[in-house]
Amino acid sequence: MIKKCFVLGCLILLSSCGQTILGNSVDVTHVAGDGLPEPTRVDLLSSNRPYLIGPFDKLKIDVFGIDELSKEVQIDASGRLSFPLIGVVEASGITPGELADEIERRLQGQYVRKPEVTVNLQETVSQVITVDGQVDKPGLYPVVGRMTLMRAVATAGGTSEFAKLNDVVIFRNVDGQQLAGLYNLKAIRRGNYKDPEVFANDVIVVGDSQARRLFKDLLQASPLITTPLIILTR
Repeated sequence: MIKKCFVLGCLILLSSCGQTILGNSVDVTHVAGDGLPEPTRVDLLSSNRPYLIGPFDKLKIDVFGIDELSKEVQIDASGRLSFPLIGVVEASGITPGELADEIERRLQGQYVRKPEVTVNLQETVSQVITVDGQVDKPGLYPVVGRMTLMRAVATAGGTSEFAKLNDVVIFRNVDGQQLAGLYNLKAIRRGNYKDPEVFANDVIVVGDSQARRLFKDLLQASPLITTPLIILTR
């Protein structure tokens, strides 16, 4: 059930709404401002999570007793690596230990009797954003220098042919709270408002109606024209 709560002030003040999205009840609160606030230093760190391999990471793979199979590799932009004898391995989104197990599984029997594989991170790209939805190359991308929304979308290959450019949502955690901002790429290109900066751990969803559903009631009263729409999800 979609619950709607409006508080009307002198103009239009939208303070809180309850939505149902992806099967879960989500409370949202409209946040005043010109854009999403910047994350804190703590928000940018993820030391309590197991490290998941991502695009452009550099790994050292050792196969015990077989120097020819021990090598340094770099994950490509699609999250894959090419390894001797076994070919292409999907590495993105798994831990180094899980990758070692997969390489052992593929080598065992046919190529090596009892392989022992270790995988160590040589150079990690922990500062990444996620770009999903109607872009040519969805995935994880490193944040190099100052990254904006337009640059992030371009890094992911640009929008697809029929992408909804007025339907771009950025999800961000700030001080333990999850915020979402709805942006219009067409409006940014026209100069209606500035191209917002994006940060590590942001999730950008282009042209996804389920993400945009959070903003449904707010848009009915305050169409997105010259400013982004920011909400706090609880």
